[in-house]
Amino acid sequence: MKYVEGEMDKRIFEMHAGICTIFSNPKRLEIIDLLRDGEKSVNELSSLMEIPQANLSQHLSLMRQRGILETRRDGVNIYYSIANPKVIKAFEIMREVLLEQLSMHEKMFKKIKSA
Repeated sequence: MKYVEGEMDKRIFEMHAGICTIFSNPKRLEIIDLLRDGEKSVNELSSLMEIPQANLSQHLSLMRQRGILETRRDGVNIYYSIANPKVIKAFEIMREVLLEQLSMHEKMFKKIKSA
């Protein structure tokens, strides 16, 4: 039984690492941020992000493969949305951690500067 649990843990770690690669790219983080309030079409995302649609499509495809995004087709338009609201929660928690770290670094910098 312990072996099965260990193998499951390894699989979960691999899946976790795969999801974390999504969070390692600023453009993909921007996509998550833009989709927090609901679905958007590829054209909307491309316009908001000011990147070529071909580049955007690569990011969207990877995020869909990893289960971060889901799609809906309406005629010729494809709409993307966050597949699981917990992704947004994870995104927001990481952002809070980073803001706390930034604040701490700024305080340290001010102390050093005033010394």
